Amino acid sequence: MKHLRIPAAIIISISFLVLPAAAEPGKSPLKVFILAGQSNMQGHGRVPMDENKNEGKGTLEYMVRKSKQKELYKHTVDENGKWVVRDDVWISYMGKKGGLTVGYGSGGDRIGPEFQFGHVMGQKLENQVLIIKIAWGGKSLAKDFRPPGSGGEVGPYYKDLIKLTREVLDNLKTNFPGYDGKGYEIAGFGWHQGWNDGCNGDAVKQYAQNMFNFINDIRKEFKVPKMPFVIANSGFGGPGQKNSRRLGIINAQLAMNRVPAFRNNVITIETRMFFRPPEMSPANQGYHWNHNAETHFLIGNAMGEAMAKLVKIADARKK
Repeated sequence: MKHLRIPAAIIISISFLVLPAAAEPGKSPLKVFILAGQSNMQGHGRVPMDENKNEGKGTLEYMVRKSKQKELYKHTVDENGKWVVRDDVWISYMGKKGGLTVGYGSGGDRIGPEFQFGHVMGQKLENQVLIIKIAWGGKSLAKDFRPPGSGGEVGPYYKDLIKLTREVLDNLKTNFPGYDGKGYEIAGFGWHQGWNDGCNGDAVKQYAQNMFNFINDIRKEFKVPKMPFVIANSGFGGPGQKNSRRLGIINAQLAMNRVPAFRNNVITIETRMFFRPPEMSPANQGYHWNHNAETHFLIGNAMGEAMAKLVKIADARKK
């Protein structure tokens, strides 16, 4: 793709899934999903509620206990109010591993998109699920994650992403003793990134081409030609975002929905409606989604719903 026009914003409508409690271990083969990006994929959604800070609004605990939407979060806790640990969804995040639960964000008291993404995939799929999450704060697609297809020096974090993913896959039985050895398939890739590129005009201009190349190069690396790929766009600031560089990144990501070769195998979801202002959040940071766990939860839900749609198409293709 030599020249990619960035069209007007495309909003992908994703329904909300109300989930039951965690299931028993799933069937073979193991479905592997790679989640990658920068700090917002790391996840800064705060879990514990501090009533001295905005009455705890925007924390996961608040959403479960006090929000008007608490019914949507009930699957995340057991009958004793403890955070559920899923047996049918495993996660590996930079050396930390186990059943999916809270604490796989940027710290032990945080969540990222992986949290509800994993709950959705565990509910939607009969297979055992593994999430390999690899993310670092403050990284660009123009340089740090720069894919081979973009020319120039391949980004060191692109190389690390490939290396670390393969290390997990090469040691499945060691990392997850419950793995039955009956094989795995890389079933999809989720991407949430864009802040750093949005700080630089040149990076904004090349973002669409870099994103296009990144998708194709990841597929080549893992030999999955039409690997389902879900992008959560960089929607911090919400629908009122007016910064031209931020809008440039958002629209470059949404442009992937208009690439003919990506039809039915790539979806970019819109995240601006998930932004919550400081008065509804645990922090007034000006980035990291204001540490709002509701935001991270909703992004994960939308990514999971989109991924489930693409996986269903991919599985039908194999029959």
